Amino acid sequence: MKKKASKILSAFLAVSMLLAFAGCSGQAEESSQASSAAPSSASEASSGSSGAQSALDRIKANGELVVGTASGYPPYEFVDVTSPTQEVVGIDMALAKAISDKIGVKLKIEDMDFTALLSSLTTNKVDLAIAGINPTDERKKTVDFSDVYLQSEQKLLIRKSDAGQLKSLTDFNGKSVGAEKSSTQETLAKAEMTSSKVVALDKTADLVMELMNKKIDGVVIESTVAEQYILSNDGLAFSPATFKNKVKNSSIALKKGQEDLLKVVNEVIAENKSNGDFDKWVEDYSKKASTNAK
Repeated sequence: MKKKASKILSAFLAVSMLLAFAGCSGQAEESSQASSAAPSSASEASSGSSGAQSALDRIKANGELVVGTASGYPPYEFVDVTSPTQEVVGIDMALAKAISDKIGVKLKIEDMDFTALLSSLTTNKVDLAIAGINPTDERKKTVDFSDVYLQSEQKLLIRKSDAGQLKSLTDFNGKSVGAEKSSTQETLAKAEMTSSKVVALDKTADLVMELMNKKIDGVVIESTVAEQYILSNDGLAFSPATFKNKVKNSSIALKKGQEDLLKVVNEVIAENKSNGDFDKWVEDYSKKASTNAK
């Protein structure tokens, strides 16, 4: 009887061990399958990261290029008051259209204050910022810039009646001078006119109005832009005063790391420099801005 019980127990234990082994084998197989699947998923995640949609592909997929600008800066960008839609036009907008045509998408313009332009890039509100922006070292810390597409000179716009008294930078000592807020002109005024009071406003047009109303004595302004105000107002003129850092470059700003988009932008700039379009745009929009101001 004991022998029979012992045989039954041995048989039971053997079956139990076989079942346990089969279970372990199944678990190991499942674990192996999960393990082999895990690297695949990680690989896909890595591939998804490295294969993330580029800026250029995203723009093409959306079917539009969104460009941020700051109107009120003729002939670069200004509102065409003769247009039923009051659209923003100018040298920069012609350049923006050339870029959108090159990519093969529609152009959408977002008009805003100059102070908001660069932050709108980093927050993905716009694809490019085109507004006569000077590619300074400080700005290059947060955004990338295209090649220079236009170069001009920084000057002081004054009332013609003050031309005899305001001939040098020192003649502005103790006086108020205006500059567009967060612009190269504001930086220049603070650096080279330390004995003057610098008044910064969001719009160049507002600064010119302050000048005409005798609230300020001069406006630090790009020569190409100032010429439009002089043409439309006989009471304005350039001061002979000269800045040391008078050269001002204009480039397109874009979010860092978008090399594919930057390449296309630089191609368009090079093409329109070589075919003479920039010279034509400066001439055409200078005339249009002057006509609009009358």
